[in-house]
Amino acid sequence: MHVYFAPQTILYDGTQLSSLWAYRSFGLLGDSIVAFRGPCRVHFDHMVDLEDVRAQSPIYGDDMLHFIVEHFDHDLERAVLRQRLLVAIIREILEQKGHGLQRAGDDLYYQERKLSISIATATPVSTMIHTALNITAENTPVPAAGLVELGWPVALIPELAREIGRAYADEMQGVKRSRCKVRGVG
Repeated sequence: MHVYFAPQTILYDGTQLSSLWAYRSFGLLGDSIVAFRGPCRVHFDHMVDLEDVRAQSPIYGDDMLHFIVEHFDHDLERAVLRQRLLVAIIREILEQKGHGLQRAGDDLYYQERKLSISIATATPVSTMIHTALNITAENTPVPAAGLVELGWPVALIPELAREIGRAYADEMQGVKRSRCKVRGVG
């Protein structure tokens, strides 16, 4: 699985949730987790969470750490489980640094303020996940917390992104190994 941190600032506008985005953008062929930093502005036309569309709940933030994950399979329920695993990995890593967080489904909270956004979806050839962490809580549509508030130095955001990406890829490799090492019963 490819793990990549894009050094340039990228606006997340929802169009990144399209098949082969990592290949088209960075030449990463196959399963991947790509991280980048940038603002978030998702127009309702590009939202895949129809609950948010029906509620007319906008998604935006001035500065976020984004993760785009793509797996070349078609099981959306597996993608949702992977999404929640990614969020649990992020929580575990941030809590190792001394931050107490709460997880509710695919969302992370710090002192009852939202730290993350996340969605999983399917394309014709793959499943995809977008998860993002607020770096700052400025200009968000709901009470929010950010990594800076948690004491995370902005200069270390790329390192955090790589650590999360590697941990997710290692977990996927471990799952694959566990699947291959057992014999069937019955």
